[in-house]
Amino acid sequence: MTGASTGMGRATAVELARQGFHVLAGVRQDSDADAIRSAGIEPVILDITKPEQVEALALRVGPSLHALVNNAGIQVNAPVEALPMDQWRRTFEVNLFGHVAVTQALLPALLRGQGRVVNISSVGGKAAMPTYGAYAGAKFALEAVSDSLRREVAALGVQVVVVEPGGVRTEMAARGIATADELAAGMTAEQERRYGGMVLAINSLMDSGTAAGVSAEAAALVVAKAVTARRPRTRYTIGRDAAVLTRLVRVLSDRALDRVIAARLRRV
Repeated sequence: MTGASTGMGRATAVELARQGFHVLAGVRQDSDADAIRSAGIEPVILDITKPEQVEALALRVGPSLHALVNNAGIQVNAPVEALPMDQWRRTFEVNLFGHVAVTQALLPALLRGQGRVVNISSVGGKAAMPTYGAYAGAKFALEAVSDSLRREVAALGVQVVVVEPGGVRTEMAARGIATADELAAGMTAEQERRYGGMVLAINSLMDSGTAAGVSAEAAALVVAKAVTARRPRTRYTIGRDAAVLTRLVRVLSDRALDRVIAARLRRV
């Protein structure tokens, strides 16, 4: 697992260890490593944007691997106009390019082990809410990369699965709201007039959606199923909100979905 310090990643590491797997749990700090180290869980210092740490992970994995869970991520929300380009690049580095780098590094071991890649996307990889341009953009791209990879390696015995969570009660949403507030504070006066109300509505929706979401432990059961199912589906959703929204995207036109989202924001 590429991100096991907190939340869904940590819960998934615990669940997979409970099921008998030896889990290499990617963490960013020594304190996180000390907190998660236990029977079946071996912490590994990992920043997926640092090539030397990705290379060290590949050396530790060795010749064969059952599954790679790409779940490291950050949440950055701001209007397209107002989000600085360094934040766009950072979001894609962590939420897309880092996953590609880890997958490239570990694919030889996955091929030898006839394993699978489990990419943790988001309901944001199916529908892009206002202020989610960078986050959803990276998740949409991760969905596309997953489809391409699945079709490349299926005949070679490697399976590729996408997991699309909706609201999950973890620290990530709180960090996302705090980041959105910081970015909003940097908007110009004109940008504030254009988007200030929208940012407040989105933050409120994010907060309420997280509070009503599933627990990290419930989400971990879905990820574990993606890892262990003999014949996994290509995609799994987590939470009722994700299941509903992914269905709406399939049946509604873009304009109809625009109206649904606008109406939802007005009710916040």
